[in-house]
Amino acid sequence: MSYVDGFIAAVPNTNREAYRKHAETAGALFKEYGALKMVECWGDDVPEGEVTSFSMAVKRGADETVVFSWIHWPDRETRNAGWEKIMADPRMAGEMGSMPFDGKRLIYGGFEILLEV
Repeated sequence: MSYVDGFIAAVPNTNREAYRKHAETAGALFKEYGALKMVECWGDDVPEGEVTSFSMAVKRGADETVVFSWIHWPDRETRNAGWEKIMADPRMAGEMGSMPFDGKRLIYGGFEILLEV
């Protein structure tokens, strides 16, 4: 069964291009280590909630945009092995030190795909 890692973060608007470059570099590594694809989305129509919302979840500031991204893996085993290799790869170590957003407000998790249509 396919597997997905999902991520939501707040990125300063001034870092949009830096974020795109960061994601491009990381995406190449994920694919090298077994991911089927990685998708990065820049918030364009993300409504504010009254009780909860993407913006509230990541404590988005007025000068930030919510990004939503996911990595599609063939299965959980490939994902686990891929992450292990990625975290040991010196190219990723450089990326982790220069993230163009506040990693403390990153929300992430792994999900087994229940349905694809």
